[in-house]
Amino acid sequence: MIDVKNLNKQQAIIELEKIAKEIEKSDIAYYQNDAPYLSDAQYDALKKRNEEIEKYFPELIRNDSPSKRVGAPLQSGFGKVKHQFPMLSLADVFSIEEVKDFIIGVKRFLNIQSDIAFLCEPKIDGLSFTARYENGEFMQGATRGDGHEGEDITANLKTIAQLPQKIIDAPKILEIRGEVYMSKKDFFALNAKNEQEGKKTFANPRNAAAGSLRQLDPEITRTRKLSLFAYTWGEVSERVWTSQEDFFSHLQNWGFPINPNNKLCRNLDEIESFFVNLMESRSSLTYDIDGVVYKVNDINLQERLGFLTRTPRWAVAHKFPAEQALTKINNIRIQVGRTGALTPVADLEPVNVGGVVVSHATLHNEDEIKRKDIRIGDTVIIQRAGDVIPQIVKVLTEKRPSASKEFIFPNICPECGAHAIREEDEAVRRCTGGLTCPAQAIERLKHFVSRDAFDIEGLGSKIIETFYTEGLITNPVDIFTLEQRNNSWGDDLFSQKQSLKLEMRDGWGKKSTDNLFASINKRRHISLPRFIYALGIRQVGTATSRLIAQNFENWSAFENEMSNGFTEKLMSIDGIGESMAHDIVEFFKEKHNIETIHKLLLEVNVEKFNQQILINTPFSGKTLVFTGTLEHLTRSEAKAKALAAGAKVSGSVSKNTDYVILGSAAGSKAKTAADLGICTLNENEFLSMLQTIKESSSS
Repeated sequence: MIDVKNLNKQQAIIELEKIAKEIEKSDIAYYQNDAPYLSDAQYDALKKRNEEIEKYFPELIRNDSPSKRVGAPLQSGFGKVKHQFPMLSLADVFSIEEVKDFIIGVKRFLNIQSDIAFLCEPKIDGLSFTARYENGEFMQGATRGDGHEGEDITANLKTIAQLPQKIIDAPKILEIRGEVYMSKKDFFALNAKNEQEGKKTFANPRNAAAGSLRQLDPEITRTRKLSLFAYTWGEVSERVWTSQEDFFSHLQNWGFPINPNNKLCRNLDEIESFFVNLMESRSSLTYDIDGVVYKVNDINLQERLGFLTRTPRWAVAHKFPAEQALTKINNIRIQVGRTGALTPVADLEPVNVGGVVVSHATLHNEDEIKRKDIRIGDTVIIQRAGDVIPQIVKVLTEKRPSASKEFIFPNICPECGAHAIREEDEAVRRCTGGLTCPAQAIERLKHFVSRDAFDIEGLGSKIIETFYTEGLITNPVDIFTLEQRNNSWGDDLFSQKQSLKLEMRDGWGKKSTDNLFASINKRRHISLPRFIYALGIRQVGTATSRLIAQNFENWSAFENEMSNGFTEKLMSIDGIGESMAHDIVEFFKEKHNIETIHKLLLEVNVEKFNQQILINTPFSGKTLVFTGTLEHLTRSEAKAKALAAGAKVSGSVSKNTDYVILGSAAGSKAKTAADLGICTLNENEFLSMLQTIKESSSS
């Protein structure tokens, strides 16, 4: 594994893309299907590697980055509940040194030198929930979902005896959030009962709790012994507590269970002692934990610190160390992705690492294989945490077979036979087959119909592979002409891509065929962000697609500017750097891409982006630039406040800038703003406008 500091830009781009895709796949398995295939340590290490790369290459942060995402889209079967305040996740750290860095960062943001008190809580390994109370009565419960919209589990939460149905002396509207879990004792009892009855057993208490809470029949949930801890709040009509510690006192008075091991720590030494003691007593607890959460105790400081895209600045999760195991590499195979990248994968002798069976590990690229001298037949130490998961930590060369041979990375694509070349500044080798390479074409089609793109139900990976192999669907346009071609079977108009009427195939019938066509037709109207994401432009994830949609508003405006090779507007968008802008423009230079899009636009309608403007917020949708030294706010705090008010923040002044906020010693940006006639504000004027927003929203 290449040290982050030694990565070049192209290597970083490639690795960030791989991690984003793996995290997305894992989130769906974990949050939606309650069937995780990565352990917590594996997942955590992926996120850690992502954060390390982003730290050294901030201009490469993807807008579908794991650092900007929470959870996974909803599963059908439950009603939807929109969270008035997002249910965010926490940033992770893995050492006391990183905890120290976190605390230093908090102090720097607030410009505070003295110690800050933190409320330390065991991190429960369960399923997050939110419970809404109105006039003291429990009204609605929901899961985290994707952080913005969850599943309605009201009936299921009511079956948990620990959740109060009524509370007194509480705010008119109160949303309590916490974790539903299953104790170790109840987990073992449930598995023993299920095994005796020939039913499914669960891999761990977390899976058992999630599967039990998300039963469509609440009576099944009632039979499972679920417990919960409350630890935070969401929407509240009136906050009557001033600290995290004070909030826990209110929770107890209202009848909510809180973790008895919570403790207020006033400095780093106390925090480290708490972590070590909890880790040592972890096995004796009646429930599973996977770390410790540290929260700034003072609520006023929490409000000043605010939030990043998906995590609060005032809290962090300190995860327990990972475990290692010994196994053997049975084979090294090459996978080809939709961008043509050849990725080596080690097939391992399956091994149990802390309760999770690991059978595969990515080897990243040929440099990594050479650096560690990884060979087929090697005995290796693997780890469920670290830079990338699963990670081969070390090769035990003393156990290497005598006939062992060095692994030679192929220069021919294993899927299409085309040359696989490696550019001078890249770590990855790519197939040159392009659209003639079936692996790339199939992966592009899978991406096109994926959940965050066109989201076509019924066109799963296996069906896409089959339809492509048989010539039914070879490009996105074929998806939307499939029904017409199917119905014209036997006619002169019949396309040669259709070799047999769909409902006459094995495994298909009229009902399944009609359902597929109905799913396709439901997607003939699509939002602009989804359409952009579906095109599979390198480095353009879901969040970047939304950024592009916000700034261009309709497809024609975006295509016209990109087709002319203009990147000025792209480069002015906060979050889109030079490398990403280059890939977007290059996509539009490819004639085949434009031809395919124009044919696609004959079949689908791309909706104009609907800007959601915040009421009474003069900064909504506006682009702000800060320059000079601010007196009352740190630069980070000022930017956070602007983003919270609906603004976009840029690092450079251009004709697209709406406001420039001037601090002392403003410099060249102030002159540029004056030359362009852009409105400038001093810090007090900026704060005054923010105060107007706050007063309007609270009235």
